This record gives sequence, structure tokens and C-alpha cells, in this order.
Amino acid sequence: MKEIFDAVNGVFHFVVPIADFLWDFPTNFGWYAAIPVLGKLSFAVVLLIGSGIFFSIKTGFIQITHFKEGLRILTRQRAAAIGISPLAAFFLSSAMRVGPGNILGVTGAISVGGPGALFWMWVSAFFGMSTAFMEATLAQIFKEKKGDEFVGGLPFYGKKIMGNRAWVGVALSAIFILYAMFCLPAQAFNVFSSVGSIAEVVTGNTYDRTSVLYYIIAVVLIVGTTVFAFGGIKKITKVTDKVVPIMAVIYCLTVIVIAVLNFRTIPFFFGAVFKGAFTPEAIFGGFFGTALVQGVKRGLMSNEAGQGTITMSAAASNAEHPCEQGCVQALGVFLDTIIICTLSGFIVVMAQLWNNPAQWEGLHSQKLPLYLASITSLTPGIGADSIITLLISLCYGLFAYTCVVGFIIFSEIAANRISQKKSFINFIRILGALVFIPFGALSVLAGLELDNLWYISDLGNIIIVYCNLPILFVGAKYAFRATNHYKTKKGEPFTSEVVGITCEYWDERANNLGRKS
Repeated sequence: MKEIFDAVNGVFHFVVPIADFLWDFPTNFGWYAAIPVLGKLSFAVVLLIGSGIFFSIKTGFIQITHFKEGLRILTRQRAAAIGISPLAAFFLSSAMRVGPGNILGVTGAISVGGPGALFWMWVSAFFGMSTAFMEATLAQIFKEKKGDEFVGGLPFYGKKIMGNRAWVGVALSAIFILYAMFCLPAQAFNVFSSVGSIAEVVTGNTYDRTSVLYYIIAVVLIVGTTVFAFGGIKKITKVTDKVVPIMAVIYCLTVIVIAVLNFRTIPFFFGAVFKGAFTPEAIFGGFFGTALVQGVKRGLMSNEAGQGTITMSAAASNAEHPCEQGCVQALGVFLDTIIICTLSGFIVVMAQLWNNPAQWEGLHSQKLPLYLASITSLTPGIGADSIITLLISLCYGLFAYTCVVGFIIFSEIAANRISQKKSFINFIRILGALVFIPFGALSVLAGLELDNLWYISDLGNIIIVYCNLPILFVGAKYAFRATNHYKTKKGEPFTSEVVGITCEYWDERANNLGRKS
């Protein structure tokens, strides 16, 4: 078994330098790196944050002006005969956004860039909300009806915007599916880690990866994922509708309790974040650019604004206007980064482990152990360590499992751009639930970590960013026209005439409304 996994790590060894090069380009060239501040920002980071600023200005800062509108749409009761409700689509997208990265990514950003990285996460999220609005609006404009469901997202609006070329949609679908599938083993590993930690807290015993417990986890994970994968999007949303609110509330309340227990350090938290954003301490590199880069990069990778990876859920919604789901998806970025990532950062910053050099040296490069050590340091001598660890481990596992479910269902939606045949859709489901999840489980049971395989997610992220953002700019005019229509002509049906390009579903919907009236 070890030889097989060593071979897999060897095969994907080439991914590591490619992913690093693309993410760091052109900071890996001396002439660019010598430019003050800008030289520390990669092209990907500049492109992502620059897009957010541009879209914010062009939409009149829609993330501010229509924030309450998004909340109103979420809280409105609406039955969806076709597709899913805006609220269900919000929870489905949150299942992917709110993942282990909300803990690991934030911890990593602060450990490298200092507390100030959190401030730049907030900045990236603020502008990223407008990018998410644009993506979701385009996903809605060009969605397609399939039976009692809607399919759409990046592969669909990419095809339509780029001259209605079928190969563009197929290529984008294939890229996303490959990216999603190779992310599954890592998320499966996170589920194992979480459940194992919960079992140790409850029983007081330590479990080896070869123990019966881990085999039981493997069976339950594979069977459970398979059942949901073959249930389709509506069955998946029944899960995410319940799990996402539960995991968000448990996590938020747990951190709030920790904050209350350490209320005297709250002023330090805000002081460290705002001061560190511009004058980071030497232990974190001591450079303004370090905090900025870490915050922007990790923030955007957590909320996924600009990647197009959340657009499949946006298209699935039965919205009354394309911009409705745009407003809702902007709130998803707010929930992910401004709320949940901030709470994670709260733990790491308040713990101040960097003031203990011996402990910091051993932990700052290990994200999860650093986070758990931060929690332990904030709950000493109160008998709550085990309870807090249990709750955080539960949230971590739910974060990972909802990502597993999300990757599979999003892959299924994207696959419809290639073929809507049931046999092909079932193939995608089997690939995720019965090939890549078991592969991740086997690596855990074998006591190995597929480090190089995990770099696939980094490579997939940057490739999708470079595919999605140019398409967003080319198709921005359609989203801007839809936005103007939404702001000025509420109640008037949205049709192809509004944006100047054929939107079959919206024309059909307008005709049906006309007949009813």
C-alpha cells in the first residue's frame, strides 16, 4: 500500500512548483520584487482585488446599497417548484465557502503576516462581495432549465459570453470537475481528523489510524456521501439547509464564549489588527506588504470571490430577477470572511502565542495545531478545554463534510455543460463518491498524507481564477445592464432585451407571466 501512495505523491510532485509559480508570478522575478509594496503582490492577487474595486465602482457599491435587500430576499418565504429557493442556494454555496480554510487559512495568514493580515482579509472581502455579485448575476442570466432543476454557472455563462462556443463550456466544465475531484481526498482527510479528535475527547483514548474506529469512519463517510450524491441537488440542499446553520451557529457561539472569558484582551485584538495592518511586528517579517499579501490572498481563497467555483449554486436558485441571487451571494462572502474568518482570527490573535518564542517556533508553521493551541491557551483552568475542543472539532468536521458534498454536487451541475445524459451524470457521482473519497480514506488508513496531491487544489484555484476573471470582464456589460434594470425597473419582467443577448429561460418566464396576467 505504501508503495502505491508514494507513487501517487511522486506523480503529482510536478504540481508543487507549477502551483507556486502561478500564484507567485511575477514576484518570483527580481525586477518586479524590487518594486516597493507592489513587488510583493502577485498578479493573481492584483487581478482579484482590482476586479473587486472595479466592479464595486461600476455597480455603485452594490454590496452596501443592497445589503438589506439581500437579507430581505433570504428571509422571504418562497416555495420553488423549479430549482431551489434563494435561501437554499445561499446555504449550498456556504457549504463550499465555509470550510476548513476558515480555520486553517486564517491561522496561516496570521502566523505569516501577523494580526494585520486579518484587516486586509476584511478589505478583500468587502470588494470581493461585488465580484461575487457579478458572478452570481451572470450565472442567473445564462442558467438553463433541466426538468425541475436549474443548471448553470461558470461553464454555462463562459460558453455564452465567449461567442456561444461549445468547446469553451466543455473545457471549463472539465477544469472544474478535475479540480473538485482532486480536492476530495484532502477534505476526506479533514473529516477523519475531526471525528478522530471528537472520539478522543469523548472516550479519553488515543486512536491509531489502523484502529477499528477509522475503518468505521471510512465506511460511514463513503456510504453517506454516495447516498447524498445520487440524491441530486434537492436532496443535497435538504442537508445543507440544516447543517450549514448548525455549524455556523455552534462555531460562532463557541468563539463568543471564549471571547467573553477573555474580555480583557478584546481591546488588544483590535489594536493588534489595525496596527499590524500597516506596521507589522518584526517576528512576522516586519513589512507592510507581508500582512497585505497574506490577508488578501487567504481572504479571497476562503470566500472564493472571483473563482467562479460558487456560481453553480447561484444558478440553481429560482430567483425572480438575476440580480436577486447576486445580492444573496454577496452576503455569502460577508458571512464567510467578515464573520467566520474574523472569529477564527480572534482566537489566534487573542492567544498571542508569538510572545512565547519556544512555543511559537514549534507551532507557527502548523496551522491546525497552532489554532488548537491558541484555544487551549484561552481556556485554562476552567474545565472547559475538552468541551471547547469537542465543539471546534465538530465544526471542523462539518466544514469539511459540507465541502465534500458541495464538490460533488457542483461537479454534477458543471457536468451538464458536457452532457445531460443520466449515464454521464452518474459517472461523475461515482467518480466522486466511490473513487476519490475512498482514495482519500485509504491514504488515511495507510497512515499517509498525500502532500503533493493537496497542491492540486492550489493549482486548480489559480487556473480557474485565470479562466473566470477574463470572462467576467467580457460579460460584465450584461451584468451591469441587469443591475441597472434591477435598480430602476422593479416589477418589470427581466428578458433578453434588457441585456442584449438571448436568455432563453428568462424570455420563457416572462411569456408565462404575461399569459397569467
